[in-house]
Amino acid sequence: MSKVCTLTGKKPQFGNNVSHAHNKTKRRWLPNIQKKRIWIPEEGRWVRIRLSTRALRTIEKKGLLKYLRDEGLKLKDVTV
Repeated sequence: MSKVCTLTGKKPQFGNNVSHAHNKTKRRWLPNIQKKRIWIPEEGRWVRIRLSTRALRTIEKKGLLKYLRDEGLKLKDVTV
């Protein structure tokens, strides 16, 4: 399963763990990706989307279709 948000494009970041002795080992930070079912009142239907929790908070504030318009996306581009 891919760890990429379909709305924001957030993906894993890579870097190093650095110990007190300055030894470096590779690590990665994963985005908090959730699979959610969102109601679209304008169309009267549910859609499933894999999105980050940051995108979910923005959708709760603006609404899904307004958020997609602002990002220049279509609904069919982001549904699972």
